[in-house]
Amino acid sequence: MSRSPSPRALLSLALLTLATPILAARDSTRPSYRTCHEVSPSCPVEATTYGYYPELGPNAFLLALFAVCFLASTVIGIWSKTWTYTLALGGGPFSRPSAFEMQICCLVLGPSFVAAAIYLTLKHFVLYCGPQHSLLKARLYPWVFVGCDFASIVLQAIGGGVAAGGGSSDNINIVNVGNNLIVTGIAFQVATMSACGVLVLTYLWRYRKGRAERNAATEKSDYEISKANGTVSRKMYVFGGILVLAYFTVLIRCIYRIPEMSGGWGNPLMRKEKEFLLLDGMMIGIACVVLTVFHPAFFFAPFAAFRHGARKSSQRDDTPQLSE
Repeated sequence: MSRSPSPRALLSLALLTLATPILAARDSTRPSYRTCHEVSPSCPVEATTYGYYPELGPNAFLLALFAVCFLASTVIGIWSKTWTYTLALGGGPFSRPSAFEMQICCLVLGPSFVAAAIYLTLKHFVLYCGPQHSLLKARLYPWVFVGCDFASIVLQAIGGGVAAGGGSSDNINIVNVGNNLIVTGIAFQVATMSACGVLVLTYLWRYRKGRAERNAATEKSDYEISKANGTVSRKMYVFGGILVLAYFTVLIRCIYRIPEMSGGWGNPLMRKEKEFLLLDGMMIGIACVVLTVFHPAFFFAPFAAFRHGARKSSQRDDTPQLSE
């Protein structure tokens, strides 16, 4: 014969039934980067987006490094009148960590400005060595690639806005759409830099292939004339190597950002400070330092010539021009 539940057992079962929604609600409000807006006893640092306290030493070093590069590039740019190059490079190390949103904006904008400085310099290399070997008109290099960089920034900005809207309404689907737009913008930036690299390699191949034609031609590029006269400075070759180094450091940083953002905000890779300092901050730091120390006003003749108001004979392209 079955035994009926005791009043005590029935009371316990009723209390457990009533407590279940409360426990579930407590679990749903567990501290995370979505619910924590500042570090507190109820929201430890592990629950924030990055999940760590930034190391003071490395971050202070990068801040000082970018500040020195900004001041130095500004002074050199004003003195040498390389206005657009100075604006591009000066915008690269810009930093104001007063708010999370401003920090995100600097991460997005900084590398794009540094890449713009590289695109500007490529234009002058093509004009100096012979624009006929380039698949793209020399003066279109900054217009096309800076324009593509701007498009990638717009995509990332739209994605950030969408993700922020989804986060405020706790709609994970909208957040994912925003993150996908951000990743698409970063991937487009990588594709832009890769396309630029392919164009440069194609130019070098066509330049070497057209050696016989250059020897037979009556009109020489400025580089050919200087080479024949033995007046090509070694500084130009040094600057060419520096430009390649800066290009690859910015490209490495952009490639790193793809997996960093692919997992969404607060993903394991985003929460690793050492990788961030090395593959983001340090890569852009190296690019800013070398492009400032080996400034084209001192290491690349066409920039020095522009400073004195001279126009090289090879600069006859009638395409719209960005001021140097």
